[in-house]
Amino acid sequence: MTRHILILGGTTEGRALAAALAPSPHQVTSSLAGRVARPRLPAGEVRIGGFGGPEGLAAWLRAERVDAVVDATHPFASGISHNAALAAAATDVPLLVLRRPGFTRVPGDHWHPAHSLAAAADLLPSLGRRVFLTTGRQGIAAFAHLDGVHFLARSVDPPEPPLPPSFEVLLDRGPFTLDGERALLREHRIDVLVTKDSGGAATAPKLTAARELRLPVVMVERPPVPDGVPVAPDVPGAVHWLEQLP
Repeated sequence: MTRHILILGGTTEGRALAAALAPSPHQVTSSLAGRVARPRLPAGEVRIGGFGGPEGLAAWLRAERVDAVVDATHPFASGISHNAALAAAATDVPLLVLRRPGFTRVPGDHWHPAHSLAAAADLLPSLGRRVFLTTGRQGIAAFAHLDGVHFLARSVDPPEPPLPPSFEVLLDRGPFTLDGERALLREHRIDVLVTKDSGGAATAPKLTAARELRLPVVMVERPPVPDGVPVAPDVPGAVHWLEQLP
């Protein structure tokens, strides 16, 4: 049976799933939010931009006769995940969340969990004065009120105000190497790392480098997956789920 599969993507996993499904007879459409100026495009059909909330997504699912949705968005893209769950329930379209596992804490890590970016900002003054901020450009505003702290922020595209008083940006895109992360932390005299529990190998070297230098890490916890939605940790699991649909 040929199905129309919508991948809510923009992640490594979303692109890998689109590539895995490319040889199949299914129609595969990947939807990207459009927040990155030059996104890496997946195989197959691509649409860029929002849907207009859960109602707009539900209308699109009906109009395009979508048979299944795979939410392969970033682990912190809770808004679209929530909208996808509502739209799938309203249209009776099967929904799967493709979500890579979070980072694993190992001996030697000095992690300080934070349930939000605001909570992470509250922790910083007691942990360090030179911060490597890797939470994405849209989260920088949560740290804009902090004086006496210097921020080095890494993002794909330039961030917009408000920004912290002492701030510099490094425009770069992963994957990153361990040697590169070691050199960066030393060169900028970083004494605390702030990151999200996004998981994945592309950005994990910074955690290893921080562990080697015995730096504290403020780890922002990921939001939960919507209730009742099945989860696959990897692309093979998502492909298997799709194959099992009636």
